[in-house]
Amino acid sequence: MLLTLALDLPSAKQNLKLVEELASFDIWLKVGFRSYVRDGKAFLQDIKSINPNFKIFLDLKLYDIPNTMADTAEEIASLGVDMFNIHASSGAIAMETVKKRLENYKNPPLVLAVTALTSFDNDSFSKIYGDSIKHKALEFAKMSYEHGLDGVVCSAFESKMIKEATSHDFLTLCPAIRPFGEDSGDQQRVATLEIAKKELVDFPVIGRPIYKDENPKAKVAKILEIINA
Repeated sequence: MLLTLALDLPSAKQNLKLVEELASFDIWLKVGFRSYVRDGKAFLQDIKSINPNFKIFLDLKLYDIPNTMADTAEEIASLGVDMFNIHASSGAIAMETVKKRLENYKNPPLVLAVTALTSFDNDSFSKIYGDSIKHKALEFAKMSYEHGLDGVVCSAFESKMIKEATSHDFLTLCPAIRPFGEDSGDQQRVATLEIAKKELVDFPVIGRPIYKDENPKAKVAKILEIINA
């Protein structure tokens, strides 16, 4: 498991202060819509200037026609990030087109597909997708695997099931991890670190439980101790 910290604080200054505090740790950093729209490419460069070994997951969840997604994937690759994501519901052609376009890069970023947002409960999800989260997440994951993606974004509760249906090397990145049972906030399908380990999660994403803690560095150390146990 590789701890992935969500940088979702209200300003670049606050995010970078947190990154500086955690510079000695071997962790991934997730840069989402809010931070990237506000702070852009310069923010990614600032992260790397603090510690060039930090791995960056650019969480923009691309969803458009295949050619536009592929064009954007090339722009993302040029930023030097290590991983980004698209929506699985953008379809097989979009997946193939994105991966094909990235073949020109020496060290292309990993590409994951979002199966079902963890803010959905089963009822709200089925109203949009016409199926249960469990069934549709597995269907999306199989499609992503068959069309060359590196993994999926899913809840921890679907991780092991997805690996068993695809490959244990097929990556699962799982938001809504509350390591020690913290408040779930706006998330529905939350899991502890214990559940994440049991479900073979590769990238547990943790944000608020770390950056809202009065001692983020100690919290990360405690989380890594459990991950590496």
